Amino acid sequence: MINFKKLQKEDKEIFDTFFEARYYENSHFTFTNLFMWRKPYNMMWCVENGILFLKAQWETDEFALQPFGPQEKMQEAIAKWKAYFASKGRPLIFYGLEKSMADELEKFSGAEFNIIADEENFDYVYNSEDLINLKGRKFHSKKNHLNNFHKNYPDAKYISISDEVITLCKLTVNGWYKTRSQDLPDDPFIALEREAIIEVLNNFSQLSLKGGAVIDNNRIIAFTFGEALNTDTAVIHVEKADPDINGAYTFINQAFIMNEWADMKFINREEDMGIEGLRKAKQSYRPVKMIKKYNAEIKI
Repeated sequence: MINFKKLQKEDKEIFDTFFEARYYENSHFTFTNLFMWRKPYNMMWCVENGILFLKAQWETDEFALQPFGPQEKMQEAIAKWKAYFASKGRPLIFYGLEKSMADELEKFSGAEFNIIADEENFDYVYNSEDLINLKGRKFHSKKNHLNNFHKNYPDAKYISISDEVITLCKLTVNGWYKTRSQDLPDDPFIALEREAIIEVLNNFSQLSLKGGAVIDNNRIIAFTFGEALNTDTAVIHVEKADPDINGAYTFINQAFIMNEWADMKFINREEDMGIEGLRKAKQSYRPVKMIKKYNAEIKI
């Protein structure tokens, strides 16, 4: 039996050791991502025989994340997951698998799995130089947005996130989400997202993140934060801007990469979750690759 415990911020060093030991491309495989969503998903974890096991639960549905550790231990890890879920009388379900882990499930001799590509959760990955320079006709509209922004907000400037800026960001977040919750009173995700972002801002230095904001007349009009995902890729966890300010998203996107991540080759801007507007926005920046993710359920 795997003995799980609740995920806490003090666990970061252990998780980082596992995530840094191999080259992972899934944007969810950072401690920050797991930490900020640990409450709504009831994130639990443990380490057994050099393998990191993670499980989560949404409402009554319990599922596993892929195990982390040396590749030669992955078949052992799958067998442990199979036994654990069998002991609970539940089917073994994995969400958010990378291709290498889906291949391990295909090779597993102890059971068969239905493995399905989860296209709504594929990550968008871009060349950092493209996001900084916005060169060529394909980025012409982005350049126009930037020019209009500079024209309409000549005093707006980019600043790296500090303790003082974090306080302003929290005030801004609360204002934005209050408005959104009034517009969409039946959407539970709004409150969960606000809480997750505030949780990160409250623990910003401990999470070793980089962040940036756009300030205009002492008012935060956009902010963002992210971290290194692997040796050549940064992941952007959150990017928020005043929706009424044309070009604010374009400005914070470019300025953050230029000032904080110019040394990284790739930028992972996470998934579109099947939201049409988000998909169009992410496609408009011309991704150079998509990180595929898979869900799997054991065949009974």
